[in-house]
Amino acid sequence: MNTSIYTKQINNIVSEVKKAVVGKDAIIIKVLLAMLCKGHILIEDIPGVGKTTLALAFSKALSLEHNRMQFTPDVLPTDVTGFSIYNKQKNDFEFRPGVAFCNLFLADEINRTSSKTQSALLELMEEKSITVDGVTYKLPEPYTVIATQNPIGSAGTHNLPDSQLDRFMLKLSMGYPDTSGEISILKSKHSSNPLDSVRPVTNASAIIEMQKAISEVYVDDKIYEYIVALSNATRNHPMLKLGVSPRGTLALMQISKGIALAMGRDYVIPDDIIFICHDVFEHRIILSSKARLSEVTASDVISEIIKKTPSPKISADRG
Repeated sequence: MNTSIYTKQINNIVSEVKKAVVGKDAIIIKVLLAMLCKGHILIEDIPGVGKTTLALAFSKALSLEHNRMQFTPDVLPTDVTGFSIYNKQKNDFEFRPGVAFCNLFLADEINRTSSKTQSALLELMEEKSITVDGVTYKLPEPYTVIATQNPIGSAGTHNLPDSQLDRFMLKLSMGYPDTSGEISILKSKHSSNPLDSVRPVTNASAIIEMQKAISEVYVDDKIYEYIVALSNATRNHPMLKLGVSPRGTLALMQISKGIALAMGRDYVIPDDIIFICHDVFEHRIILSSKARLSEVTASDVISEIIKKTPSPKISADRG
């Protein structure tokens, strides 16, 4: 497999998104890799740091059909999934698709809506389909949900159910820009909107091709064992009440393959796993009361697990 072709495509996409999102290169790369690995992304952060801009920049650079919904307490599940309505002329019910029928669905402030509406996303995120009145409708390919939420504890927010959190491949936080980054933001928005400068550099068919290439990336048996060892360590850790699910183990393997391709390799090495492990695991674990009393964070636990789990000896120069 000629990985250099895909590496160039990935770099082109990242460069285009960077026109609108300043100083967040690592976040841009992680979001793109999750999309190429058929995953969904949850971005948790305070308002105004560029979460929505990031999603819109990707929709333009990838030339994908996208919809955006601002989640509020009065949003209904049918607003997301769609509904059947009676057509008097045809004397039959016809389906009206909801906003989720697109390639890239931006669910803005997802934790401000009710649990019932949040749960409407479960099937479409896992199965890439929606069932309404007993009829299943397939979503277009490629399909990705980028959801944003304000930090838990903000007024009017609701915790996402664990089953929904587990369906996000990554949970990321953008954070404040540094001084030079914020100055660049001020200058770029002085006379125009940076989003207007983002141009399409690929399309849906090219993304599907990259997804297929990622599925062909080689994973050594030692890497499989390493990923499972990391997951098992979360299930037996004294500071955790709930460890990583098998879905989380699978997500770590999938996105590690994407990282390998982005780095120009057709095989996974331990560094690929270590690079993304925090973003895949942290939102899937639940701290014990002992950890909270000791002020131990999820990041602390995952760092300890990575440090204590022996990694296999597979070099980036292999082959």
